[in-house]
Amino acid sequence: MKKFYTLIITLLFAGSAQLVQAQNGLKMPQPSTSQTIMQEFGLGKVTLTYSRPNVKGRKIFGGLEPYGQVWRTGANSATVITFADDVTIEGNKVPAGEYALFTIPNANEWIIILNKTTKQWGAYEYKQADDVLRFKVKADKTSALIETFTMQFGNVKPTTAELNLMWERTSVTLHLTTEIDSRIMANIDEAMKATEKKPYFAAAQYYYENNKDMNKALEWITEAEKTDMKAPYYKYWKARIQLKKGDKAAAIATAKEGARVAKEAKNDEYVRLNEGVIAQAK
Repeated sequence: MKKFYTLIITLLFAGSAQLVQAQNGLKMPQPSTSQTIMQEFGLGKVTLTYSRPNVKGRKIFGGLEPYGQVWRTGANSATVITFADDVTIEGNKVPAGEYALFTIPNANEWIIILNKTTKQWGAYEYKQADDVLRFKVKADKTSALIETFTMQFGNVKPTTAELNLMWERTSVTLHLTTEIDSRIMANIDEAMKATEKKPYFAAAQYYYENNKDMNKALEWITEAEKTDMKAPYYKYWKARIQLKKGDKAAAIATAKEGARVAKEAKNDEYVRLNEGVIAQAK
């Protein structure tokens, strides 16, 4: 009941403040600014919408935000995280969808909560029965004060990424993974059945980057090269594939040709890249 009255008072105060501003024609900055960030990940995207409170000289964790209690993970409305594709977080599988991101801070570890009720103010109406997932992560201390609550993606790779939560002198990291190789390989196989516009270049790049069959990669980059014999980027990738196959002489010859056509096209970037392959092969 106490939480209910607190919620009503908070909403009335917020509504009254907005009404006064509207009547007086005022436009003022919000105490906790909102932010939406989007990160491409795997074959989909992760979108995060939250509000960012400031420390303002207060003790935050273990003070303003008590240990052991559910926190909205920001300010104002509950933080919302949306996965456009299935992901795995700290070893836990999460289906594509939209979730409220709640947390329970403690001194040395946090409980991370994904909840199916996304449209709610704070955590006043939070129900554990609506949880989709709960798991624990380690909480670390930062050397510098983080004034504004910050959530950001880091170390983003094709199938792995980190989501960092930082405020005051506390940092928490969530590790995300996704499985895409089997789907991409199936897509490549299907695309290669087409009678025209086969994705030779993209397929060769994927095979190279993921240590697949280099003979097949060389075959495909050679087919891509035929569409434009003066394109320095085709020769650059062909040289890289040849080098990975262990054929240094062929890689040097291809990269030299790539540097030559790049100079003719006044493309300094691919002059440098092709020369880099030559240096690596020697």
